[in-house]
This record gives sequence, structure tokens and C-alpha cells, in this order.
Amino acid sequence: MNGELINRREFVLQAGAAAIGAAAASRSRAEVRGLALGLCADVHYADAEPRGTRHYRLSLERMREAAATWNRHNVDGIVQLGDLIDAGPRADVQAELGYLRTIEKEFRKGATHRFHVLGNHCVATLTKEQFLKAVGQRRAHFSYDLRGFHMVILDACYRRDGVPYGEAPFDWTDTDIPRAERDWLAADLAHTSRKTLVFVHQRLDLPTDSHYAIRSSPEVRAILEQSGKVIGVFMGHSHENDVRRIGGIPYVALSAMVEGPVESGNAFAIIHVAPDGALTFEGFGRMAGHPIG
Repeated sequence: MNGELINRREFVLQAGAAAIGAAAASRSRAEVRGLALGLCADVHYADAEPRGTRHYRLSLERMREAAATWNRHNVDGIVQLGDLIDAGPRADVQAELGYLRTIEKEFRKGATHRFHVLGNHCVATLTKEQFLKAVGQRRAHFSYDLRGFHMVILDACYRRDGVPYGEAPFDWTDTDIPRAERDWLAADLAHTSRKTLVFVHQRLDLPTDSHYAIRSSPEVRAILEQSGKVIGVFMGHSHENDVRRIGGIPYVALSAMVEGPVESGNAFAIIHVAPDGALTFEGFGRMAGHPIG
């Protein structure tokens, strides 16, 4: 009987040691691999005829392609950088919610961890609360730790007077990150010890008189630089592939998925972050020639 008890104890100890060893091996693999994130911007999905260079219906198949690619590459998470939907000139809440459910259903196939950045078109017809409830995200700005890195999602869908988009008429060129959110950002970065990636729809890297620029960009950039932890900022809004380095931080803008007819191809990316914070940009379609690649 005693021998049987000893064997059981030994089995438990051995099983526990094996579990600890497996967990350590898993952590070791994670440290070697780093982080991989799928990115897309300015999808502008709607069941609508093309207007100008925007081919709204094509974004559905383009999103399917992007999600399938992210899956094949086994990315750790996916981020859409705003303007996921576009109601067009005839605003209809129910129609817009239908577009959102349709495109989000395809987006969510790309990875388990999904992050939505609010763009001006996301809340041109819907309120922020309506959009967030539909995609299952609790907040418009927040932070999240994933595979040893810190991710910050910012919300610049505010007028300069502090009124949120979606609650009152707004001009898309009047965009800001209000003081309360900037204070939150500074406190959040002070609290983390991890290398950090920042995601926002509107541009943080352009002169403040640009139509695409966040008005409080200089203040936000100062917070990012002073933290010493930010290794990259990713944006959409201007529909172009662009990169600028300011204060030692790369600010990366991504081409819009919605742009162009079928022959123009898709536009999405995967960013690979090495354990030391080194970034590698893997572009697909019109992002293949991205200047950061």
C-alpha cells in the first residue's frame, strides 16, 4: 500500500515537472518567435456602387483573402485601422449595421485576437456605442498585452471642442485626441515595462494644418517619445503607403483596401516584431511596395 502511495506521489510530481517544463518551453518559443499581427486599413465596406476610386463591394472578397492569409501565417492578432464601413451619402443606421456585421464576420476569421480602431466613417452614421457593441469591443481606446508586447489602441474621433464623433455633426478634418485620453495614454505608458505598438486611424505624423492630421499630434508624439517604449505607430485615413520617422519612432500609414477596381488588387499586411523590438513589414497586393518593407 505504501509503495502504491509513493508511486502515485512520484507520478504527480513527475507530471507537475513535465507541465512546468512544457510551459517553460512554450515561453521560450514565444520569446524566440516574437509577435505577428495582421493589419488592414480603410476597408469602407458597403453594398453600394463604386464612387470615384472606391469600390465598396470588392472589400468583402478582399477581406476574405486577407483573413485567409492571416490564418495561413498563424498571426497572433489582427487590427483594422478604421473606416471599416461606409454608409455613403444616404445614411441609414440599420443598413450600416448590416454592412458592419457582414464585413466583421469575415474579419473575425483572421485570428482569435481582434482589435478595432475607430475611423470617421465608422461613426458617420453610427454612434461609437453602436459600433463597439456590434463588433464586441468594450472601448474605443484601450491597451492590451499580447505575446510580451504592449498594444495601444487610440481614438481620434473627436472634434477639437471635445465632442465625440457620432453624437453630433462633425467635419472629418476636425479630428483630435482630447486631453483626458492623452492623460490616460501617458499613465498607461508609464505603467508598462513592455515594448509598445500604437494604432490609430488618423495621422499623427503630418503637420497639424493637414486635412488628415490629428490636431493634438505634437502633444501625443511627445508622450510617445518621452515614454521610450514605443517601437512603431500604425495609421490609415490617407489611403497611402507612407512612413516617416519622428523622434526615433516610425509612423507607418497603410494603403486603403477599398481603393481601385479588381485589377488594382488587394491591400493588407503582416507586421513581425522580433523579441528585441525590430519590425519587419510584409505587404500584400498594393502594400507589397510599402516604403517600410
